[in-house]
Amino acid sequence: MKSFQKYIFPALYGLLVYFTIRLLHDTDVGEHFWERRFYINAVEMTCTITVGYIAIYLFERLFKYYDKRWPIQLSYSGVVRELVILVGANLVLVNVVFVPMDMTLHLGDWKPWWISWADVADINMIPTLYAIVYYGIARSSTWLRAYVDNKVQLEKVTNDHLETELKFLKAQYHPHFLFNALNTIYFQMDDDLAGAKNSIEKFSELLRYQLYDQQQQVPVINELEYLQSFIDLQKIRSTDKLKMEVTFDKALNSQQVYPLLFLPLVENAFKFVGGDYRLQIAAQLVNNEITFSVENSIPQFKQPISKSSGIGLENLKRRLDLLYPGKHTLLTTADNDNFTAELKLQYE
Repeated sequence: MKSFQKYIFPALYGLLVYFTIRLLHDTDVGEHFWERRFYINAVEMTCTITVGYIAIYLFERLFKYYDKRWPIQLSYSGVVRELVILVGANLVLVNVVFVPMDMTLHLGDWKPWWISWADVADINMIPTLYAIVYYGIARSSTWLRAYVDNKVQLEKVTNDHLETELKFLKAQYHPHFLFNALNTIYFQMDDDLAGAKNSIEKFSELLRYQLYDQQQQVPVINELEYLQSFIDLQKIRSTDKLKMEVTFDKALNSQQVYPLLFLPLVENAFKFVGGDYRLQIAAQLVNNEITFSVENSIPQFKQPISKSSGIGLENLKRRLDLLYPGKHTLLTTADNDNFTAELKLQYE
């Protein structure tokens, strides 16, 4: 293939240019090139084949020059710039060779040294058109590679940005979690040292899960076990009035979910539970959806939503938009004495 491209294709390229010029010229003046003197055709074909070899060599050198001088980036300005250089070089070549050749072959005719404007147009336009076609074919793979590289680079930048944002959003849960857990252990230290030690153990397990589980997705059973430990830790610091019901569907096991999406809802419920202190947490599998719901009673009076709570829910919504675009629903409703949050996730 390389031998054909190097030794045979340039000759075919030159002959294609020659026969196209001859076809247009003979059609215009009503001549037949095979009726002309043999040596004229031989000289013209030899010159066009020579131009073919020079042109292809020149084009390949220009391509290497482009790649070396300008980074390969798909842009209209880059294509236009390369085409202008290539067409300019091609015009210089054909005029240096074809115009003197045509004028020399007309010696002895009724009008020596005469060359019509039609001949000049054919000599310039036909090789230029074929040069543009050759450029399009020869550089298509380069531009395709540049297009793919640009897309890959854009996706990489986008993914890096989203990953950074996700890490930031995920990290914002930690201060609330740390504060609540340490506050609980602090008050246990005076009255229940054994309980404080048990709380520290649970706290360590929770922290280990947050810090060292770096998988993009985890089995939902891991999330539920994490939540159960979190609930146990929160119950220690909750009032004795709290009436809590936790129901996790046993069918939830190996389904893959992104971590720490349920935590803000549970954390928010413990923070704002009041009134008759009812708290219900449930997770179930329905068809191809995981439904996680939290329902808690709230005081009769309007309790202002703290800034940290607003941040937690907004972060959750943003994470869901990034991780489950079009594959989740998050509904929150509040009436006089009850607040409900329901999250549905479509898992794969």
